[in-house]
This record gives sequence, C-alpha cells and structure tokens, in this order.
Amino acid sequence: MSTVHRALVLVAMSTLALTACGPSDDNTGGGGDVPTATPTTSASPSPSAPAKPPKPTPSTKPTAPSTDPDYDVFPCSTYDVTFAVSLAEPTTSSYLLKITNKSGKPCRVLGHPVVTFGDLDGQATRRGTAPGIEEAIRLAPGQSAYAGLMGGLKDTKSRTVSSIAMTMNTESDLKQIPLKAATPHLNVSDANSVTAWMNDAEDALSL
Repeated sequence: MSTVHRALVLVAMSTLALTACGPSDDNTGGGGDVPTATPTTSASPSPSAPAKPPKPTPSTKPTAPSTDPDYDVFPCSTYDVTFAVSLAEPTTSSYLLKITNKSGKPCRVLGHPVVTFGDLDGQATRRGTAPGIEEAIRLAPGQSAYAGLMGGLKDTKSRTVSSIAMTMNTESDLKQIPLKAATPHLNVSDANSVTAWMNDAEDALSL
C-alpha cells in the first residue's frame, strides 16, 4: 500500500470515529430526551370580602296614639274666646260674665277670670274654689262658660266704672289681650268678687 493511500484511509477512519462519538443533533445539551418540567404557579386564594352588616329592619308596629282625647287640649286664652257681660242684679251691681269658644278646637277653662275695673288699680278677688286642671271645663268650639261678678252697695268708699276688662287664667306667662265689656254704673269696692268659671249661668250667680 502506498503511503498516500494509507494516509487517506486513516483520515476516513478518524472521521467515522468522531461522528460516532459526537453529541446528537437533537439534544446538543447532553440532557437526554427528558422534557424540562415547567413550574406551575399556584393561584393564591383571593381574600374574602368582609361580611356586610345586616340591614336594620324597620319596625312595622305603629306608635299607639294617646288614649286620652284631651291630651293636646290647652288652656283657653283671650285669643280663643269672645266675652260678654250682662247685668244680673241692679241692686248689688252684680254681673254675669260669659265666654264662648270661637276657635276651631277645644280648650280648657281654668280657675277664675282675672277682672279689672276701668282705669282703677287692683282686680276682683276670687270667690269660692276652682276645680283642678284635670277637672277643668272642656270648652268645645261654640260652647260657653260663665262666672258671676259680685258687686256691692254704693257707699262713700265705692267708685263707679263703666267698663271692665278680663283675661283668662292659663297658668303660664302667655301674654293676652284683655277683653273689655261695658258695665254701666258698676260699683267697685272691697266687696267685689268673681266666681270660678262654670258650665251653668245660674250656678255662677248663686255662689
């Protein structure tokens, strides 16, 4: 064998040996055919929403109205009534006082009327006792109540007036406009007194 031919054979054998021992084209990293595991990301649980407070349930039970029909009936004032006076006894100069409820709602007539005489100082004294608030007259619209104004015999100490003024007892500091009425030749002295308000005119004059 020639030297040249031997050299070609050695080169060919070297090439075959390198090809057999070299890395595979399919797996140049030398890791074999095992697939690379892809890490999975576990989904973190979403935070639970805070519990909503329960809505208040409105009460379906209505408020019971007051069982007292007069719970909102207030004392009568001069704004609620008309005022009239009539001569009851000329000898003693006594008069019958009358009020009538002119408002559209009832009111309570408390105590005694407050009576003053013309431009004189002072007022008529109270005669007899008056019922308490709970027993006071309930004056419906259009109804009337009465009081007796007792006069006295004319003497050297008495004075004569031609009118009186009246305000109602309201047991409060409510300012009222005095209601006036004519009382010709009314004798004013220490004997003048007025009864509490009453339902009946005769009762007012007999006390």
